[in-house]
Amino acid sequence: MQTINRLDDLRKAVDALKIGGKTVALVPTMGALHEGHLALVREARARADHVIASIFVNPRQFGPNEDLDAYPRRLATDAALLEAEGVALLWAPTVDQMYPQGYATNISVSGVSEVACGAARPGHFDGVATVVCKLFNQVRPDIALFGEKDWQQLAIIRRMARDLDLTQPHANAIIGIPTVREPSGLAMSSRNQYLTDAERDSAAGLSAAMLHAIAAINAGADIGDTLARLNAQILAAGFVSVDYADVREADTLETITTFSGQPARLLVAARIGNARLIDNMPV
Repeated sequence: MQTINRLDDLRKAVDALKIGGKTVALVPTMGALHEGHLALVREARARADHVIASIFVNPRQFGPNEDLDAYPRRLATDAALLEAEGVALLWAPTVDQMYPQGYATNISVSGVSEVACGAARPGHFDGVATVVCKLFNQVRPDIALFGEKDWQQLAIIRRMARDLDLTQPHANAIIGIPTVREPSGLAMSSRNQYLTDAERDSAAGLSAAMLHAIAAINAGADIGDTLARLNAQILAAGFVSVDYADVREADTLETITTFSGQPARLLVAARIGNARLIDNMPV
């Protein structure tokens, strides 16, 4: 596996991988890899000739007083995991390579980025859209894979690709992979490292409460009443606060107040200990 830190070197390496019409899949990450990331890599290997993974802790998607400095960084360990999974190239740029002196461009995807985590973390998804667009332009992948755990992020990236007429990858080649969960049901996340053993046990109550809420909605229960019960159950499980718990249309993330079988997701963000955990499930 090649590990590359400079953009000029990346472009030459990508061109070499594409010789003979070979296809390339991109798996963008911020590192601190877990089984969820590796599931993306394995799916990418099944779908393309070569896999490129990126590791970049993007400062533009962290707000004031968020965990940019504390975010786990373990490049050597992550690189070994990626090499063992057959990744051809690791793109690990420095901040100066990604945002050179005088950088002044920002991508903002209105609507879909302004609710849920977008409301709780102003500017976060501008940073996500900007860095992902740059990664797409740098790597020019045939397909890109993202975890469905970050459903709002996935919806934003697809909308950006459609709106900007991206072709490498095309919006339809941005592939979501189902959330990988721990045996307890807790969605795997790099931020789970912030949890104590007791908090991890309590955090498992989030997915259980969400499943109960989804069952109730599918049985015809009122969405507002169900979400109120869900909030109470999350707090009773040991979470200190709930940022949001919403039922939203799957693509546009518009609020759904009456469920009639349309594609929808239940999205939740809640805080426990030093961690802010997000999760979502199809309704």
